Amino acid sequence: MKVSISGVRGIYGQDLNLHETSRFAGQFASIIKSGKCIVARDTRPSGRIIAEIVAASLMASGIDVYNLGVAPTPAAFREARRYGAGVIITASHNPLEWNGLKFIIQGRGLFEHELDAMVNGSSEHHNKFGAEYKIASRYVDEVAEIAKGGAKVKVGIDSGGGAACGYGERLFKKLGHQYHSINGVRGVSSRGPDPTTDELADLRALVTANKLDHGFALDLDADRLVVVNNKGEKLSPDATLLLCIARAVEMGMKKFVTSIDTSVAIEKYVQSHKGRVIAHSKVGEANVVSKMLETKAEAGGEGSSAGFIMPGFNMCRDGLLAAATISTLDRKKIDSCLKFASQFVQIRSKITADSALHKKVIEKLTDVFKRDSSSILTEDGVKAIIDEDSWVLVRPSNTEHAIRVSVESKTDNAHSLYKQASEKVQAVYDQVR
Repeated sequence: MKVSISGVRGIYGQDLNLHETSRFAGQFASIIKSGKCIVARDTRPSGRIIAEIVAASLMASGIDVYNLGVAPTPAAFREARRYGAGVIITASHNPLEWNGLKFIIQGRGLFEHELDAMVNGSSEHHNKFGAEYKIASRYVDEVAEIAKGGAKVKVGIDSGGGAACGYGERLFKKLGHQYHSINGVRGVSSRGPDPTTDELADLRALVTANKLDHGFALDLDADRLVVVNNKGEKLSPDATLLLCIARAVEMGMKKFVTSIDTSVAIEKYVQSHKGRVIAHSKVGEANVVSKMLETKAEAGGEGSSAGFIMPGFNMCRDGLLAAATISTLDRKKIDSCLKFASQFVQIRSKITADSALHKKVIEKLTDVFKRDSSSILTEDGVKAIIDEDSWVLVRPSNTEHAIRVSVESKTDNAHSLYKQASEKVQAVYDQVR
């Protein structure tokens, strides 16, 4: 089981069982100040029973539960701003046998000190039980209000049988777009839960066959977005985030925060339009949000997940907001952004590695990468800056037993840089295990 600011994740029936679920929900109740908590889930087979255990444990701790049922993670975050807290039963893009709990306080994910307080807290039952209420979300109307304006376009949406089913269709209808939907039935999908690794053959065919302007694919809880362009090609996550940032710039935003693993193309684009990336955060949604709040940034996100965040609206990665935002860009701007992004290539992969050895590996890699780098950053793993266009980042995964290896460089150098970096990481891991 992985416990981090990203939440709790494990394989249901193995390390994530009902006892552990009840314990974590009870511990989370101990840090809820409002006495109210949203509960939502994605469409994983284990989601319903876990949601029932979470709701019962919260109520046993005196917390009133406001149940959204199946709902996208961004919808739950948006509603949690009104109620003070939330729990989402999801493992995001992980395989279907996984599930987990994502915690929300004051409209955002837990910061590290809050996670520590929760994990070290006790689960207490009260004489007074909380009540449960079924509620509906206003999220679609609110996204449509933010994204209104711009040309009317033709889009395809692939919800992957996940929590966005119905939400995406209603959103694009409100925006006045023509839309085609596939994998729009909850729990039924022709593809896997992670659109970033799937070929998205059905969506790509839908786009080209119907001459659509965009195709949008979401993961099971709809915080991640993958974009297919009008030629039926999948965009990189960094290019997707750049399109969102470009629209934010058009909306007058000037101050941005991006995670340490985000393409340099985004910072260069923002600078060329008289804005600033005022800070880089550690990887992780909560880390980006924390830095945004600290610096009063207006937008930004994670390049590695195309995780667009507009904290004034929602303090989480928001796949549907990103899709709606991109859909309002005109074709000339889109083509210009994609041409700009194409100068750089990002490669992101992972090496299977026991979590217990992550710290030792990272410590040794600092010296290994120093030899060929202009500078080294160690705030989040090891980031080796090679030159103004090239970097290597090695960091332990928060959600898997793996070490993530990411590189960026100009087109003709990225693959050789990745090969060298991954060989160094593997060699160090083999030494310490």
